[in-house]
This record gives sequence, structure tokens and C-alpha cells, in this order.
Amino acid sequence: MKVRVKLLAVCLCVATATVVMVQAEDPYFHHVWNVTYGSASPLGVPQQVILINGQFPGPNINSTSNNNVIVNVFNNLDEPFLITWNGIQHRKNSWQDGTAGTMCPIPPGKNFTYHFQPKDQIGSYFYYPTTAMHRAAGAFGGLRVNSRLLIPVPYADPEDDYTVLINDWYTKSHTQLKKFLDSGRTIGHPDGILINGKAGKDDGSDQPLFTLKQGKTYRVRICNVGLKTSLNFRIQNHKMKLVEMEGSHVLQNDYDSLDVHVGQCFSVIITANQEPKDYYMVASTRFLKKALATTGLLRYEGGKGLASPQLPAAPVGWAWSLNQFRSFRWNLTASAARPNPQGSYHYGKINITRTIKLVNTQGKVDGKIRYAVSGVSHTDPETPLKLAEYFGVADKVFKYDSISDNPTSDQIKNIKIEPNVLNITHRTFIEVVFENHEKSVQSWHLDGYSFFAVAVEPGTWTPEKRKNYNLLDAVSRHTVQVYPKCWAAILLTFDNCGMWNIRSENSERRYLGQQLYASVLSPEKSLRDEYNMPESSLQCGLVKDKPKINPYAGA
Repeated sequence: MKVRVKLLAVCLCVATATVVMVQAEDPYFHHVWNVTYGSASPLGVPQQVILINGQFPGPNINSTSNNNVIVNVFNNLDEPFLITWNGIQHRKNSWQDGTAGTMCPIPPGKNFTYHFQPKDQIGSYFYYPTTAMHRAAGAFGGLRVNSRLLIPVPYADPEDDYTVLINDWYTKSHTQLKKFLDSGRTIGHPDGILINGKAGKDDGSDQPLFTLKQGKTYRVRICNVGLKTSLNFRIQNHKMKLVEMEGSHVLQNDYDSLDVHVGQCFSVIITANQEPKDYYMVASTRFLKKALATTGLLRYEGGKGLASPQLPAAPVGWAWSLNQFRSFRWNLTASAARPNPQGSYHYGKINITRTIKLVNTQGKVDGKIRYAVSGVSHTDPETPLKLAEYFGVADKVFKYDSISDNPTSDQIKNIKIEPNVLNITHRTFIEVVFENHEKSVQSWHLDGYSFFAVAVEPGTWTPEKRKNYNLLDAVSRHTVQVYPKCWAAILLTFDNCGMWNIRSENSERRYLGQQLYASVLSPEKSLRDEYNMPESSLQCGLVKDKPKINPYAGA
């Protein structure tokens, strides 16, 4: 590790893949990542996985609010590759978002350096690949953003801070899963469940994932990094005090178990107050006819005794999960990334200027299954949407608002395949309603923002449903689940200019079109609203050979 302090001219060097530079401005943290294929046996069967610096899962990123995070990614795979930073808002900087609509993928044998800043953010996040079906092979990892030292947090400092990545897993390769989808098939149900890249043997022979000291408290960050399956997480004999969710401090209720839907992250405090021995963490599937589960071991320091083979039972049905969602509340008095209380932002008193209803559907186009949003199944053009817009060739690549804000049943049924881009006016306060007419749970994510998840309810949304909204202390987050035959409503101000992905976190659905983009343009083309395209950005498609331009000016 290299630490350079500008004013003191002090240098300390330690061999590592991370370089830290502390200057008068916000600190810089440098990472070099080599992305390669490798072999692992997460479910006991050797298979090809994607490694980052030889690790599966990839390395955790540990940062603090406003840090400059530099990640130089070397793509040693045989196909293009991109990583997105799920939940990082990239203020004014969608150039770093790592989606096909904002960036050209890194070609095989080449590298690209991401530079992003979790500006005014704290919390628990993760990263994963957005290209092809690479997420099914790995290259995902935890990303934590700590509060600055001067900002109080609403709980005592824990003894340690652990990241727990839970996910469904397939023994078929990512290339085989992609072939299934390209041929019109689904990928079916997963073969197993992993905790931090491993499946427990449940016979006492597993090595502990974490060690606890009697009487101490620990922060555990739980993220569902899987492909398509909602998971329930619980710990034998230990209550979990929920303290943070996707960047927001929450009211601190105790839970025996938590439903974590795809793309979501929860942060809990556990207290090591049980008999000193081993205990199982359990992750199991939800809403599948045939349940799958796995375990990971916690060990008390100096403890004697194996974990009990009797695992805590999982909840049943989605009504239980909906009730748990309704128990989550924003902590109005806690400070987030800034010293002012979270509740000082009164979102419930802002007038809604536009309502957009997004209805997820599935159907067949030319005999192959496709997933759509309000009748349009998104496809990524060769020229990324943001680059087409930036270089003035958007009319040759896509058209805005190809879906209606309030789609009819006929529009929803007749699926079209084309780029799906909403034109959103900068700084407007918008209501987005996700409507799920299907029999499976959906999980929706919005890049570039956090939003207030004000309601999830059964049935069909109508304006009269607004009387049921939580307009006081809904949690500000970036992912929301929608249960079968239900709807979810979110509220937010679109104040972050860029091209932002709205996607199903179900990788199968996203790959086959259940995603879209929100284009938020700076009306004044001002650097106060958005950065110019970085000099290091890759160019492809129609803009491959165009000279760099800097259309945004002023500060």
C-alpha cells in the first residue's frame, strides 16, 4: 500500500494490489484487477468461473464517503467485459456506470480504468459484470462505503465488519446459460445456493467463515448477488438488528430472518451472546416449489462444540415477506453521509409532476421467449445510448419514449424489440409504478439514484392508491421487489444527469429485454450538472473514430 500525503511529503510502501493516495482533496484508492477464467467447485463439481486477481468471489472494496475509487480492470477473458457498481450513484458521471447503455465494453486483452466517487453516500453495495451472462460465473464482490469519522452513526462501533454474499448458482457454464437464452429457452431453477462462494457440508467439517468474540457486536452486510432467486437469511440462535439498507440508516428492529431479493443489501448488527461454540448462517430459496439451502459457519473464539444440525426454519409464502417490507422504516433522526438528519428531506410534501407505469410481461417473438417493459423488449445497440446522445447521433441509434406512461393492454401484449429509452426532464419529481401481472416475484433496480419505496400492495395500481403511500419514513434505497399480482410505487427527483439503467435484477429477464434507460439531460449543458466524457473512455459503434468533444462548460 502506498500512502502519499501532499502536505507532509511522507511515503509508506507495502506490497499490495491497492494503492492509497491521501491529498488535500478526497483520498484516492487505486486497485488493479486482472479478470481471468479459472476453475472452482462451488457445488462440488469442477467448473469454469471468472476470477478477479485469482479470487472467487472477487475482492471486497472498502471505501469511505467521497473517496475517489480507481479500478484498473484488465480483461483477460476471450470476450468483452464490463462491471457495474450496484447502488453507487455516480453523481454527474454515468460514464462510469458499467452498463451497455453508457459504456463500450472492454475488449479482450485490453484494460479500462474506472474512476468513481461515492459522493454523499454510505452503506452496503456490491459489483458484478453486466456483459453476456458473466454474472453466472462470478466476478462479483462486496463494496462498502463507510461513514466519515466526524459523522455519527446510530450504533456503537462493532468489533468487526463482515460481508456475506448469498446467491443462487448453476453448474452449467455462463456460455451454456447464454445459449439457452439465445435459443429461446429459460435457464430453469438453480442447482444450489452459495455463501461467499461456497456451499456448506453441514457435517461439522467446514472451516468457519467468521470468528466471534464472546460479548462483542459485529456488523454483517448481507447482499443477494444471484441471478434470479429471492433468498432468506438467518443465523442460528442469533437475532439480527437491522441498521442499514442500501445506503440508508433504518429504524433498528430485531429480526429472526430476512428476505433478501436479488440485487438487495441489508446491514445488521449481531451480538455474540450465546454459548461459545459453532453456529450456522443459513441461506435458502423463497417462492420455489423445491427449496434449496446452504450454510456457512460462525465460530466463537475458544468455543467448543459443533453447530446444531437442526437449522432454523424458513418463512413460508410471500405475504410474510410483504409484511416484513412494511416493517422497514427510514431512521429520520440519524445522519447519513452528511451531518444533517436523513428526515430533513420531506419527500412527501413534493408535488408529483409525472407518473410512469412500468408493466413487466413475457411473450414470444419469432418463436423465442422475450421479456418486456410496457410492451418493449430492450436490445442494446452497438453504439451505447449515452455515446450516441453525446455525439449527436441519437436519431440514428434509438428514439425516445417508445413506451407510453400509462400503457394499454394492447400495447403491453404486442412485444416489440428495440432500445427502450425514457426522456426525463431534469429535476422533476416523478412517481414510478412497477406493475407485476405475473406469478413470480420481480426485483427492480435504478442506477444513478436512490428512491423512496412508498408502497407495495396486491392488485392493480390506480391514483386512488396514493392514500396508502408512506409519505413520512419510507426507506430511501435503489432496489424494490414486486410480489406476484402486485404493484410497487417509488418517488424520486431526477436530479442526476446521465443515462441511467432501470433493470430487472433477474439476469435472465434483463438479458432478454426487461430493462430500459432514463435519459436525464442538462438543459444548459453545464458542468454543474454533468461531466464531459473522460479522455480515457472507450468509443465504439458509430462514434468509434469520432474525435473527443467537450460540450459541457461552466461550473
